[in-house]
Amino acid sequence: MSNLVEPHGGKGLTPLLVAETERAALKKHAEHLTKVPMSSKETSDVLMLSMGAYTPLDGFMSRDDWQSVCADMKLKNGLFWPIPVTLSADRALADTIGDGEEVALVDEETGLIMAIMEVTEKYYFSAEDKAFEAQHVYTTTDDGHPGVQKVNEQKDVCLAGSVTVIDEGEFPSLFGDLYQRPAEARAEFTAKGWSQVAAFQTRNPMHRSHEHLAKIAVEVTDGVYIHQVLGKLKAGDIPAETRTKAIQAMIDNYFVAGTVIQAGYPIEMRYAGPREALFHALIRQNYGCSHLIVGRDHAGVGDYYGPFDAQHIFDKLWDGALQTVPLKIDITFYCKKCMGMATAKTCPHDNEHHVSISGTKQREMLSAGEDIPPEFSRPEVVAVLQAYYAGLKD
Repeated sequence: MSNLVEPHGGKGLTPLLVAETERAALKKHAEHLTKVPMSSKETSDVLMLSMGAYTPLDGFMSRDDWQSVCADMKLKNGLFWPIPVTLSADRALADTIGDGEEVALVDEETGLIMAIMEVTEKYYFSAEDKAFEAQHVYTTTDDGHPGVQKVNEQKDVCLAGSVTVIDEGEFPSLFGDLYQRPAEARAEFTAKGWSQVAAFQTRNPMHRSHEHLAKIAVEVTDGVYIHQVLGKLKAGDIPAETRTKAIQAMIDNYFVAGTVIQAGYPIEMRYAGPREALFHALIRQNYGCSHLIVGRDHAGVGDYYGPFDAQHIFDKLWDGALQTVPLKIDITFYCKKCMGMATAKTCPHDNEHHVSISGTKQREMLSAGEDIPPEFSRPEVVAVLQAYYAGLKD
């Protein structure tokens, strides 16, 4: 009997990938359907639906659900949901699709047919609708925000309906054991005897501040699930293969064996700051995690959000919205006077004693072949990153 938190919605996981024995026939059927191309974000959403990470969604959202999610963080049935999951199409293409018609969803980058969707609704997605989503979800309509830019790039019509996934492409095999589905994570937690699990979300290699966050979590839970983004990243981000090696070097050398699991999932970041922190918690509930580590500027970008907005938004939720709770931790750093890792709550010393390097500055230092202070990042981690940057020059 599992003691893990229940999947969101309380009715078990709802993965949408059909059994392998059914896929060949459905692929053949899909070849004769109208093809709807998907952006990288939409392809990522299909993969998340496929594995059950978006439980209990059964497909792409209707207009009522979209509007309710944007405005009130609820589906139209009242269930908590903080981020829209929608599929857009050109108006000319949408006009050829009838109500109740099946269409084939195609990854526009590879041409692969990934899913069949029964279209139950078509609705226009106007400039005003895009601004509505941007303001409510991202708190800005500035096109310089990468999430807002993706909203504005969506096409003129949204298609809603249930999805049947028939092909996940090379994504699972590309990442091997790192690619873990919610059911697999839950089985591993149960096998380890874990009931209290803290998830650590990352799209970057982990430096010592991240390590400190994870170790605080190890102290108060059964173990930490270092769960990294495998979907499309921003320009300049470290690729998943290198990031994985760097994180594993940290785990192998600086954590007690059996207290940490490293895995990944195929989401594409929205950079929605506070709203995305809630989304990450919902997804981690589906994975069986009781806590989500929420530190400084979680899922943020630029200066669009305050450093602790992603922590404060959890206080605005109603009872029963989520089972997974935030593990809120202050800004962490190495203090030369304390001679160790600390937070603003535990260190009384001025900033001049703190070792703090921004991600941008670290990338610049690595590109230039400069040494990274051991107070900021472990030497084993730095060695992996230096090898990667050296390879870029070859």
